[in-house]
Parts: sequence; C-alpha cells; structure tokens
Amino acid sequence: MNWNEKVVLVTGGTGSFGKKFIEIMQNEYHPAKLIVFSRDELKQHEMRTSGFDHPSLRYFIGDVRDVQRLRRAMHGVDVVIHAAALKQVPACEYNPMEAIKTNILGSGNVIDAALDAGVQKVMALSTDKAVSPVNLYGTTKLAAEKLFVQSNAYAAGTNTRFSCVRYGNVVGSRGSVVPLFIKQRANGKLTVTDLRMTRFWLTLEQGVRFVIHCTELMQGGEVFVPKIPSTRIVDLASVIAPQAELEVIGIRPGEKLHELLINEDEARSTLERPEMFVVTPTATLWQRDLKYEGSPLPDGFRYASDTNPQWLSVEQIRQFVAPFEESNLQEV
Repeated sequence: MNWNEKVVLVTGGTGSFGKKFIEIMQNEYHPAKLIVFSRDELKQHEMRTSGFDHPSLRYFIGDVRDVQRLRRAMHGVDVVIHAAALKQVPACEYNPMEAIKTNILGSGNVIDAALDAGVQKVMALSTDKAVSPVNLYGTTKLAAEKLFVQSNAYAAGTNTRFSCVRYGNVVGSRGSVVPLFIKQRANGKLTVTDLRMTRFWLTLEQGVRFVIHCTELMQGGEVFVPKIPSTRIVDLASVIAPQAELEVIGIRPGEKLHELLINEDEARSTLERPEMFVVTPTATLWQRDLKYEGSPLPDGFRYASDTNPQWLSVEQIRQFVAPFEESNLQEV
C-alpha cells in the first residue's frame, strides 16, 4: 500500500489518537493529503498552532452525526480512520442517547458516506469494553463493530472495505489513570476502585502503528486484536507513588474487574498470528473469496487481562509512565 499516493481522513482527528496518527503519517508515510475531521474549532486551532501545519494537512470542521458533512469531507478520500467517539464511561452512562448518537448512529453515517464517496478502506477503532459489555460505552462500541463488519455486504460490486481494530487501555490517553495517579501523588493518597483490578495496556504510538499495519493488511470484515501485556492497577500505583496510601473507593458503575479482548464464543471464529488475533466474520452476506491467515484457537480460549500470559514488569511500567512524568515536570 503506497500511503504517499493516498488521501487519508481521520475522524476525531484532534484527539489523542488522531494527533499521534497524523504525526506518524506526516513524518514517515507522507500521504498526498491528510484531513483532520472534528467538531471543535478551538482544538483544531490549537493543533495547527502547535506545529501541525504541513501543506498536506486540511482541517475540516464537522460532526459524525452529520452525514451530509461527512459526504463532503470524504470526497476524493481513499482511506478513513474512524476514531471519533464519546469514550468516557461515566459520561456515557449519564448521557446514554448522546453516546448512541455519536458512537452508533455516527458510525452508521461514516459507513454511508464512505460507500457514497467510494472510499477504498475504512478502519474503525474499538475497545476491549466492547467484548461482553457491562456499560453503555462498551455496548455502543460493540454495535459499531457489528455495523462496520456487516457493512461489507453493502459494498458488493465496489472497492470499499470495512474493518475494525480492538485494543485495551492506552497509557496517558484522556481519562487515563496514569495522569490521575501522578496528580494524586502530591497528596500522598491514590484512589483505587479495587485492589484486584487488571487491565490491558499499550502506548499511544503502539496503538497508532497497529492501526496503520492492520489498514494495510485488511481485506474487509476482520476485527484485529493485538497481543499486548496486562498490568495490575496496584502495581501501576506502586511504581508511580511507592510511598502513597491506597484508598479503595469501590468499582464504579459500568466498570469491570478484568477486561476481555476475545471471549470464548468469539474465539471459535478467531485466528492467531504471532503478533495478533484476527476475529473473522461468522456469517457473511457478501460473496468474496477471502482467505484469512492464521491458526485456529483451542476450545474455550479467552483473551482476558487477568489470565494474559504477558505481564508488564516493574521496569516496563516505569518506561510506560516516564513520558507522563516528564510532561508533569514541564507543566510544574
């Protein structure tokens, strides 16, 4: 795939993922044009004035809830990375219809606009919270996954293809526990919801590079899941503030003790590769000769943060946290 010949649009382009994606694209892949699609003019202005001002960049104000605006933005676009979402679990619980409008209906709009514009590849970002969801955010992302996978049926006779990437917590992203712990450290007390809690972790750069790699690989219909390490929240807390007291405040509404990236039922249609798992569509309404590469998983397999064979060591946690420690020092 020759990125330097492609016009690429990223929804939610001013978010944590969007900025890192555009940075890596500009520095390493040099696409013909990069379009930042987002609804906040202030964030676009701040992004442009902070150095994202390359001649190949375009800033397009719009909301994924507005399908006509998406159609206009996707004119002449080859690749869409769909990163726009309402992602804060408590906010989605309190504002359920807003989460549905953005995460589900907005995803449907992205699909419709991409089909109408003849976009070649559409990659949507999902989350471990979409697997056996217990909160509205996860439920909306599960619905979005189903929309993107099955929308390959609507692309019959065209070159448009839809796939998803699903991964765990991104260190230091908006709402992440890492900046919270660093902030709380000054008071000598860190709030932890449950001492047993585990999570999948990866860096923002790892997430972006995985999305780029899977966009190159995708045939349409796959959900790509990276093999990433787990960590215990108490281990994270002890690295950030070893002398601090831990205050257990209880699990919040919609929160799990442990996260899943693949459940037992999904595993039956999942293939394993050295660096990832590929969840293939169980039933397709489109007729294409697709041969997904990989080895089948054993019966009863589940990819969970508490039984993950790969765990971050204390030193690895320090390396994950280090950039946010430096950022905190600069702010002070």
